[in-house]
Parts: sequence; structure tokens; C-alpha cells
Amino acid sequence: MSSQVTLYDTTLRDGTQGEGVNFSSKDKLRIAHELDAFGVHYIEGGWPGSNPKDVEFFELAKKETFKHAKIAAFGSTRRADLAVENDPQVRMLLDAETPVVTFYGKSWLLHVTEVLRTTPEENCAMIRDTVRYCKEAGREVLYDAEHFFDGFKDEPVYALSTLQAALEGGADALILCETNGGCLPHEIADIVTKVQAHFPGTKIGIHSHDDGGCGVANALAAIRAGAVQVQGTINGYGERTGNCNLTTVIPNLQLKMGIPVVPDLTKLTALSKYVDDVANLPHFNRAPFVGSTAFSHKGGTHVNAVQKIARSYEHVQPTSVGNRQVVLISDLSGQDNILHKATELGLTLKRGTPEVKRILDVVKQRENDGYEYETADASMELLIRKELGEYKPFFTLLEYHTSHRTHGERGFEPCEATVKLELNGERVYTVEEGDGPVNALDCALRKALSHAYPELAQVSLIDYKVRIIDSKNGTAAKTRVIIESTDGTNHWGNVGSSFNIIDASWEALVESLEYFLTKKRA
Repeated sequence: MSSQVTLYDTTLRDGTQGEGVNFSSKDKLRIAHELDAFGVHYIEGGWPGSNPKDVEFFELAKKETFKHAKIAAFGSTRRADLAVENDPQVRMLLDAETPVVTFYGKSWLLHVTEVLRTTPEENCAMIRDTVRYCKEAGREVLYDAEHFFDGFKDEPVYALSTLQAALEGGADALILCETNGGCLPHEIADIVTKVQAHFPGTKIGIHSHDDGGCGVANALAAIRAGAVQVQGTINGYGERTGNCNLTTVIPNLQLKMGIPVVPDLTKLTALSKYVDDVANLPHFNRAPFVGSTAFSHKGGTHVNAVQKIARSYEHVQPTSVGNRQVVLISDLSGQDNILHKATELGLTLKRGTPEVKRILDVVKQRENDGYEYETADASMELLIRKELGEYKPFFTLLEYHTSHRTHGERGFEPCEATVKLELNGERVYTVEEGDGPVNALDCALRKALSHAYPELAQVSLIDYKVRIIDSKNGTAAKTRVIIESTDGTNHWGNVGSSFNIIDASWEALVESLEYFLTKKRA
């Protein structure tokens, strides 16, 4: 196993082949700079000539300075029976003017004869000629041996001959691609070891996919067997089930295998979320190392142990990858969950006291009634403050009412809501319309509070989820509503539960505003 391994990021090319992943040329440039700052060694920008967006990216990249990473252009071998200097695709690879050229060729006879419809000899000539042509142009050349592991298992002699052709052309490294994603780690290790023995001293890389759920494991197995480059994508983006996930590979290499690959691993979680944000995709909460629940603890016995010694349930320190420990509160909680939350709030509680037991009992009962506090952190804080007498209400509800009508010819018309409150010793009555009863209630409530609490204008609702509880009851089932709010800087969640979806929504809405005002008051 080498003590030096390089990272090759293909988020901007292979990653964009994943469903729902799409970047503009400027998006690509922004991500490339973040990858460069993080310490990635190679950044594959795209396939010049395959689409206008990639052409534009390489034109933009020519004018940029990258302090750490080398930009790579990706393509394929020359076409069969066409001189390499006459192949427009190869020409565009060089026109991208990147320091590195990466191209793929066929290693599996099945693809040579059935997909390319050419001879084994011509395929090797295509690989050899393309490498030589790019090397003569002064490029660093990485050869991606596509479907190498399947090809090796079928015809090992021929698969090795394609690698030999790349070396004869002058390839700087041979990247073994597990393109179908179906191999297991022991197969990867065995084949990489045999390739190393056949080509001693040659730089070998691994490019794995995750179709069998082993993309990361296969990459680590290849590194242990002697590979010195790992290719993958941020957050595992990629075709089908995705590529090897670099946000998982990198900390495993650095923290578990003792191979330093980036200068500051604490920036990993921020990078992961940044790429998701640019892609406009939700962050995967359960992602290893970088997910928001990667270091979350819910069971009472777990929390008790973590409070005593964190590594009893945490395989690495959360801060080492830029993440944090989270203690959840639910019906599975113990007293330590409550104590941890109270400490976060700056409240002093002691284990075994009646206050702690009472709060825990309330949580367990309310969860049984349909509430859920794992993602409703703001509701949990308000519950604790109310049970400790640390909460003062901002208004008193007297009455609210919603109505809507649908006209046979005109169709749907806006809903109407009325809200009656007692506020600062006075009665306030407001009426508002909205797109649905919940929106109308939200508008009416904000209007009623606007004069006394103008700062509520900062608060906006950014997510609204409804969960049906005990669905066997059909339309009479209890509902849980969870809403997420923001003031532009902070985010918080609140929960409401009722057999009436309007009442559940009202409860969550009111608490979202009360939480904001509580924080302002503090």
C-alpha cells in the first residue's frame, strides 16, 4: 500500500451523468475552485465537444488560476479505422488546453467486438495511437481502462494487452475502471495485485461505481493492493446508483488508513453541502462522515455512554471532518438526552430531579400522541422551557376560523382566515386570504402580530411536511405537521399533531413564531 495517493474528482463530468444532477458552466467553475481549495489533485472538467456547456467551461478555465489541482479534459480513443490526427474528438481534447488528458478505451472483448464492432488488434492500436498523440502534444495522459475488471475476468490476457498498448504509447498512469459496479472488494484486490505484478513500477488508479453498494469499499481495496490514485465524485453523484463517494473515501484514507490526501479534512462537510447546494439537491442526512445524522445519538443508553466517553459510539471525532455531535430527543430517550439539550440551552438541570423526569415523561407521552421531536428542535426547546417555567407567552389565542369555497364555473377561490388574539391587554382581530387554509392562517396571524412584533417580517416558512399517523383510520387519521422556518441566517423546525390537519398546522406555525421571538427576547 502506497503512502501517497492522489485524488481525481470527476463530479463535473461523470457526476453529471446522475439523474437530477445538472451544472451550468459557471457552476462547474465555482465547484472547481472549491475542489482546488480543498486540495483535490485532479479535476475532470468534462468532455470537450460533447456539449456547448463543457466547451464553455474549458474556455473559462483557461483564464483561471488553480493553486493545487490540475484540470483534466476527458474523451475517448480515436475511432476505428481513422488516423488519430484526423479524429475531431481527439483534436478537441487537445484544444481544451488542459495540462491533463484522460481518455477511455475498451478492455473487455465483449465491448470490442459487440459495441465497437472492430478487431482486438485495432482496439489496441486505437489506445496506443491516442496516448502517443496526446503525449507528443505535451500532455500528462491518464488512460481509463473501461470495464477492465469484467474484461479481466473474461479474457485476462487480452485485458492486460490493452494496458500494454497504453504504456507503449507513453501513458503516465493506468486507471482500472470497475464500470459496471458489480465487483466485490476481494475481486478488486486480487486483480489489482495481478496488474501490479504484471507491470511493476507502473502507476495504477481505481475508478469504481456503486451499483453493488461497494464503490467505496472497492476503491479502498484497490488502494490497499497498491493503487496510487482514486477517482470518484463528491457525494457519490454519478450514473445509475452513482460513483465512488469521495466524501467517504477521503476520511477513510486519511483517518483510518493513515494516508494524508488533503491538507484540512475539517472542510469536508462544508464542501459536501456546498456541492449539493450548487446542484440544488437535498443533502443526504445519513451520509457517512458528512451527513447531519452521522454523529447523532437517540437511544438513552447510547447518549449516556457518549456523554462519558464519545468514542464509545463515535468512530472518529465529528469535528475532524467538520461535522458535529447531535443528541436527539424522542420516546427512546433517557435523562441524559434531556440534560444534554438543557445544557445547550444554557439551563441547569441535574440527573434524577423531578423536573428532568417530568420533561422526559411529557416527551414520551407526546410522541405517543403523534409528535416527533427529532427534526423539531425548536418545539423541543419550547417544551423544556414551558415545563421549567422559563417561558412567557407572547399572545393569547381567542379564536381562529378558516373557510374556502369552490365555484362550479369559476373553480377554486382563495381561502379566508380570521384570527382573534389578546395581545398586550388588547383584542386584535384580523382577516386575510391565502392559497389554502394554512397559508391564510399564516397571513392572518402575522398581520395580527405585525404591530407588536415587526421583527417577524424576517421569518419565512421554507418547508411544510404532513405525515399521516395510523393510516388505517383513513381520512379520520391523526396527522403530524412539521414546518421548517428561517430568519435568513438560522433554521429551526416545529411540530404539531392533531386529528385536524388545520389545528396541527396552526400549532406548528404558532410555535415557529414564538421560538423566533423567544430567541430575540433572550
